[in-house]
Amino acid sequence: MSADGAARRPYPEKELTQSGGESIFSDPFAASISCTHAVDLSKPLGKNRMPAEELSYVIVTPYSMRKSRTGGIIARLISRTGLDLVTSRMFAPSAELTKRYAETIVTETEPRHRSTQELIRDYVLKNFTGKKNGQRARALFLVFRGPDAVEKIHHTIGHIVHERTSGETIRDTFGDYITDESGKVIYFEPAALAAFDPKAVERDLKLWSEFSDSDGGILDHVIEFPKNANVEKSLVLIKPDNFKFPNQRPGGVIEVFSRTGLYIVGFKVHRMSVAQAEEFYGPVLAVLENKLGAEKGRNAWEDIVEFMAGGRPSTSKGDQRNAPGSEKCIAIVYQGDDAVRKIREVLGPTDPAKAPPGSIRKEFGQSIMINAAHASDSAENAKREMAIVQVEENNFKPLIESFYARS
Repeated sequence: MSADGAARRPYPEKELTQSGGESIFSDPFAASISCTHAVDLSKPLGKNRMPAEELSYVIVTPYSMRKSRTGGIIARLISRTGLDLVTSRMFAPSAELTKRYAETIVTETEPRHRSTQELIRDYVLKNFTGKKNGQRARALFLVFRGPDAVEKIHHTIGHIVHERTSGETIRDTFGDYITDESGKVIYFEPAALAAFDPKAVERDLKLWSEFSDSDGGILDHVIEFPKNANVEKSLVLIKPDNFKFPNQRPGGVIEVFSRTGLYIVGFKVHRMSVAQAEEFYGPVLAVLENKLGAEKGRNAWEDIVEFMAGGRPSTSKGDQRNAPGSEKCIAIVYQGDDAVRKIREVLGPTDPAKAPPGSIRKEFGQSIMINAAHASDSAENAKREMAIVQVEENNFKPLIESFYARS
């Protein structure tokens, strides 16, 4: 199956290999089809053989974005798959991208699966362009990497089945498939879209990559605001302490921020270099030196830089200073009326011990440094910080091109 919505058909494992365990697939990437694995299971795997890494993707639908379900979806994707979120990008899909994506969806011949794919195709054509309540459609494209990534995303996303309401999968919880007594579908919302076959994933990633400059990036002109609104953009960094192991914390932080009623218009997976962290936290150095003294203040500041980038300024030299760091964060740009104040209120004070109940730092913070998230303290600083972490940068396209160039 090569498109979202249809069930995978099981293949007899022996039919997927020739004698001696040689794959019948001419393309080694196609041989890594998740769930069934193209190997002869009657022969033991070598001790050092590992499943090949795959890319897989999830598109958070415009409706899920409008209903602020993004955090809950991301929490499940990261915690239940154990995959690495490697890149992401916000899209306001053009009519051309929407049309070309929709054309790939219906591939099945079995009537039940084909009808579901047709629902998804029609949903995309209707909901990925145009405006609703003064908003152009915004979709969040997430790319994951790891062994069996396609099947793990498949298992976590689930299918659209109107009888099921157990909450086991993302679509059980956030999607809807409602029929009348005759069986006619009267409401359909898939919550998230994905492809469940590696070749389809590759095709879709290359398509969205092609449009990632024209249709993606910081979508700060897609929302209509009242004329008297104090429209601001604010930067949030979901800090590296949320990514030490696969868990719900990154999505949980986003979920709490959704209480602000602000709009996500930018979303970037970022690894801050030492040089970027130095510049980003440069204003903090003088404060720490005044408070703790020159030596202790400097050491405390280097601790912050190391926490965010994985290296200390005093020991990072030459090109090492400008290379992407070892620590991952997510940079999110929020837009809306009085955005800076609303984000700061939900975030809470720097010290989690002093943060009010229900705030992000009370819920997720551990210490003054390890405190879950950063948020800009003024609209001016938001501009400065967004420039430092290069929120406009398209790291989506080169990652996809690089991965498939190696395949």
